[in-house]
Amino acid sequence: MTKTRCSTGKSHGKIILMGEHAVVHGEPSIALPFPAVEMTATVCEAEGPLTIDCSYYNGIAAEMPEILESMRTAIQSALAELQVSDENLAISLASTIPAERGMGSSAAVSVALTRALFAYFGKPLDQATLLRLVNISEMVAHGNPSGLDAATASGDAPLFYIKGQPFEAFPLNLKAYMIVGDTGVTGQTKEAVASIAAKLNGESPQPYRDAIIRLGSFAQTAKSAIEANDPQQLGLLMNQAHEVLSFLDVSSPDLDRLISAARSAGALGAKLTGGGRGGCMIALAGTRSEAEKIEEAIRQAGAIRTWIYLMGGTEDA
Repeated sequence: MTKTRCSTGKSHGKIILMGEHAVVHGEPSIALPFPAVEMTATVCEAEGPLTIDCSYYNGIAAEMPEILESMRTAIQSALAELQVSDENLAISLASTIPAERGMGSSAAVSVALTRALFAYFGKPLDQATLLRLVNISEMVAHGNPSGLDAATASGDAPLFYIKGQPFEAFPLNLKAYMIVGDTGVTGQTKEAVASIAAKLNGESPQPYRDAIIRLGSFAQTAKSAIEANDPQQLGLLMNQAHEVLSFLDVSSPDLDRLISAARSAGALGAKLTGGGRGGCMIALAGTRSEAEKIEEAIRQAGAIRTWIYLMGGTEDA
């Protein structure tokens, strides 16, 4: 019996540690790769037209619903680059990255698909080509993407980013645990971004401008705290950042409840991550046992999913 030829490609999620919303207005941000959630694309030899099997759709690729347009674009862009036909292929996707939670799921899909297709056809894929191809599909998903999601979903290092400037990778030199809690509510990024823009263009913009500048300064200081392996300082910055984001009205009762539970359980710091008004929160702990205590507390407070991620160093003995 002949074995079917298959190849896989992988990617992972991302977390915005600092600078969400401020990054839109030219201030720094920090994004972390989040390998606790991942995406795997598998390309197998098949007969007939290209088929797709994922959580949203199972069938012929040409008949995919419009909601999957960015996925279709990722596949078409990779095949065009490879100069090959889409006939006689079956693609499947398996993901533990929750959609619409600010974890970069659309970029992760495109990264995994592109890697799988290049592997299947035996062609090398450098990082610049990968990011160029993924950006095409991200333009479909997000209109004018920064490229941050794609770079983080495909890389291993934290990225320090200011809009319009190259990404700056730096070592994750921090022995600490990140706990992520999902509110179960879809994030409202576009609404939150529009709300802040309205405040900045309103009759009394200065307090909001000051808030944006503070968020940017927190990102700068957080980078230094990571490089110095100072989880206490990073936790303090996380708490301060959440207060500013709350002032900007991009938190929510669900997020605040989980963040309060994390702090009560001993978190070094806790804040929302991503666009806000739903989505996920993050908390910081110094040890695995402390992280597990915080995880249990935010589950009790209503988190529908949680993850613990060792940010740097080695696991507790």
